[in-house]
Parts: sequence; structure tokens; C-alpha cells
Amino acid sequence: MSSIKVNRRRTIRYRIRNKISGTDVRPRLSVFRSNKGIYCQVINDLNGVTLAQANSQEKSVDTKINKTEQAKQVGQLLAQRCKALNIESIIFDRGGYLYHGRVKALADAAREGGLSF
Repeated sequence: MSSIKVNRRRTIRYRIRNKISGTDVRPRLSVFRSNKGIYCQVINDLNGVTLAQANSQEKSVDTKINKTEQAKQVGQLLAQRCKALNIESIIFDRGGYLYHGRVKALADAAREGGLSF
């Protein structure tokens, strides 16, 4: 990966993080996308605590399907875990990635699972 590409994403990520912050009422859903998988966590930034997490490396996520479908399963899994913790409203942090493809699939699946953002 080009260092220009990495620096561009880092700049965008910092710009987003300056504007949003997770609280007790509305924690932040942070997304990280690698070439092999997708990882997300729900964070309370005031206390610096991760409340829930899900990723495509878990046994409950089917690895034989394409990565977009895996992202949908991760979004549904995260929504179930948030519902168990009585979290219904979150702030979405796309992590500097375009809201497209796997990131969008994860977000849409989380919305279908009952999270609102």
C-alpha cells in the first residue's frame, strides 16, 4: 500500500474523530477494514471502554462467502450484541474509508439489526 494512500486515510480519520465522540448514551461504532477481514467495535470514548465488538474472524461468521457478505454477518452480530447491552443508538465512525462496499454493508446490516444512526 502506498504511503500516500495511508497518509490520506489517516488525515480523513483524524478529521472525522475530531468531530465525533462516543458517550454513554450514544457510543461510537468504529470500523477497521483490512484486506482479509473487517473489524468493528462499539466504544465509550468518555471512559475509554470498548462495550462490544465483532469481526469476520469469528467462528460464527462464514468464511466461504465473499467479504461483503461477511461484513453483513458482522454487522448483524454486532447489532445482536448491542441489543443485549441495551444499546440502540450509536454514532458511526467509518474510519476514513469510503461509505461504500464492505463498510456500507456492515452499516446497513447493523441498522437492520435494530441500531439507529
